[in-house]
Amino acid sequence: MAERGLLSIGVLLVIVVVSILLYVPLQVITDWTLILPLILALYGLWTIALAGMRASAPQKYERGPFSTLSMGLLLVAIGGAWFLYSYGWYYSLIVILLALAGVAIASAMKRK
Repeated sequence: MAERGLLSIGVLLVIVVVSILLYVPLQVITDWTLILPLILALYGLWTIALAGMRASAPQKYERGPFSTLSMGLLLVAIGGAWFLYSYGWYYSLIVILLALAGVAIASAMKRK
């Protein structure tokens, strides 16, 4: 379990560096306030990948893969909605509804 925690910290640092690189030298992100939502969304993607890793090798007293997947989808939804709010509130609504649909689909697949 400690290796996954250390791996997650390393991935978070890489995500922060990539987000800063997208803002400063590459000028992909034009507003510096959009760095934090980008970090949230990218870390949510990492959490979804971590849920896949947990499903393949579960440990006894660890958070389950479904819980990790739901948390990852929530992070992607919050970060994506916050990021897209600058383009229009309806894009934020679409991202939140897609995240809810993803949790519903994952929940239906879990019960089978």
